[in-house]
Amino acid sequence: MYHKTTGYRIFSVFNYLLLSLAGLLCVLPIIHILAVSFSASAPANSHLVGLWPVGFNLESYTKTMNNPNFIRAFLIALERTALGTFITMSVITLAGYVLSKDSASFKSRNAYAWYFVFTMLFSGGIIPSYIVVRNLHLMDTIWALVLPGAVQVFNMILLMNFFKATPKELEEAALIDGAGHFTILFRVYLPLAMPAVATMSLFSIVGNWNAWFDGLLYINDYRNYPLATFLQTIIVQQDFSKLNPDVNELKNISQRTVKAAQIFIGILPVLVVYPYLQKYFVKGIVLGAVKE
Repeated sequence: MYHKTTGYRIFSVFNYLLLSLAGLLCVLPIIHILAVSFSASAPANSHLVGLWPVGFNLESYTKTMNNPNFIRAFLIALERTALGTFITMSVITLAGYVLSKDSASFKSRNAYAWYFVFTMLFSGGIIPSYIVVRNLHLMDTIWALVLPGAVQVFNMILLMNFFKATPKELEEAALIDGAGHFTILFRVYLPLAMPAVATMSLFSIVGNWNAWFDGLLYINDYRNYPLATFLQTIIVQQDFSKLNPDVNELKNISQRTVKAAQIFIGILPVLVVYPYLQKYFVKGIVLGAVKE
């Protein structure tokens, strides 16, 4: 028990108000997009829709779900996100564990660490990356979207530092019991590092799901576009040929409501996944892992 001063109460009220305002600024655009997607054509085109649908109907979602190009792009985005997140987390976890060892255990540790840091600071650029992907015959494949950005060095360094902060007594106890490095990694380090792994997994999921430029760069056939690239061609480039339009349907359905429906469906998977990973952000599992 402790006494809360007047200044502390004022700070708490101000802090809650500021965070609530920031939360509203993030949520209101999503609510507006959702309201537009459920609205009729005329109010949407006239910009009369605020935070509540006007002329409620589901035609925009019916049109979107009946569009084979959108469904194909959505499935490609799911495949790219699942595959990219798995490869990224596998690579940075293994590399972070090895680089968390000191120079006495891993003599070439510093050379490898500086090599990764160099790649984080300097890159060949877009043209050399494109030439490499093309010469490896990865164009128009899912691997062109996954492999170039698979090694996220910054996240690897964060995970490496998390592993280094894990008490060494746990590893020594596992070694005495006859455990190998893979057993130590998956049975000791990873359970303790779950908050960091969950956070980086979420960053990887969001990054892969929202990436659109590499789709334009490495994918020539629009039928192989991931969802973010597909939406970019419709919303930014205004290329409606990929909407699979029907002239008679376009008379009754606004392109604005269809685009709003596609945008909301595009952000829905991240909104669904985030609450399940959020609980790991505030856990301090490492604290108290070693008892004296």
